[in-house]
Amino acid sequence: MIAGLMLAGLSAWAQNSDALKAVTEAAKEITEAQAEAPKIEKPKYWAKSLKTNMKFGQTSLTNWAAGGDNTVTLQAFVDGNANYAKANVFWNNRLQLDYGFVYASSKPILQKSDDRIYLESKFGYKNASMKNFSLSVNYDFKSQFNTGYDYLTPSVPDKYKDSEGNLPGLNDLPNKDQVDLWKDARKVKSGFLAPAYTNLAVGIDLIPAKWLSLNLAPLTGGVVIVRNENLRKNYGMNLKDEFKETDPSQLTGASYRSARFEFGAQIKADIAVNVNDNFKYTSQVVLFSNYLDHPENLRVNWDNRFDWKLAKYFSLTLTTNLIYDDKVMIYSEADGLTKQRVQFKESLLFGFTWTIASK
Repeated sequence: MIAGLMLAGLSAWAQNSDALKAVTEAAKEITEAQAEAPKIEKPKYWAKSLKTNMKFGQTSLTNWAAGGDNTVTLQAFVDGNANYAKANVFWNNRLQLDYGFVYASSKPILQKSDDRIYLESKFGYKNASMKNFSLSVNYDFKSQFNTGYDYLTPSVPDKYKDSEGNLPGLNDLPNKDQVDLWKDARKVKSGFLAPAYTNLAVGIDLIPAKWLSLNLAPLTGGVVIVRNENLRKNYGMNLKDEFKETDPSQLTGASYRSARFEFGAQIKADIAVNVNDNFKYTSQVVLFSNYLDHPENLRVNWDNRFDWKLAKYFSLTLTTNLIYDDKVMIYSEADGLTKQRVQFKESLLFGFTWTIASK
């Protein structure tokens, strides 16, 4: 009897052991299956990037027979992008900030060499049957951070005459006096919101090639703002109604309006070419025709940028900016005239570059 009980116990233990083993193997299979199951990633609709660029230049002369200036140049550039895309809807945003200055020993004051605020925002809807065509609304804003000057050479006042009535040279004066004279002689040319250009354009987007994007906006409304009264005439602002019959010689900056409305058509072309991993060229051309005032006179803005990556964090950058606006009057000492002129700026600098971008 005892032997029978022992056999029954052994049989039950064996059965329980088999069941436990089966349960363990099943749990293991479930765990492995869960581990192998693919993770479902949430869709990402935003693509963001931030590029910063700091460039520095310096020249030092000691007993240099040919002459020249000791100079220090510093320039910073920020390019931020935040683009949204979901199904057929997209929203692209870009902010570009430039600022730079130069110090020269012959002019003992900081001189602004670069200053720009440029914001672009485009909302659009793509045509499902035409991949390279979309309807869009484009907003942009342009201005600068602070006051820009034309640095005129000052003359030495009579108060600096010596006992014999002779005037010393400008560079012979104490440094503080030189600085004061240079500051007094400079002439204001621009400032924050002086001018500022803002546009809202309704039209279509075309992408004829991977490197080219066109925006055609037959309905473009904009406002030109000049906050500084003394600059309003230079930027073609309209006279206030009460001063339209006034003798031109009696007009002052306060006689002109601080804002001018424009309505017309705009064409914007963006080019982006990656020659290789180290060389990139970008360009933007904007043409605007004002229906309300001489539509045949186009306002032109053409920006070019060449980036050559020399090492991981260092690059050589060439930028050019061309502007023509028949409303902007510019004086030139070469001919002594104030009139419309083509504006052009070029900059070539080496410096540090750092880019952050979402994957």
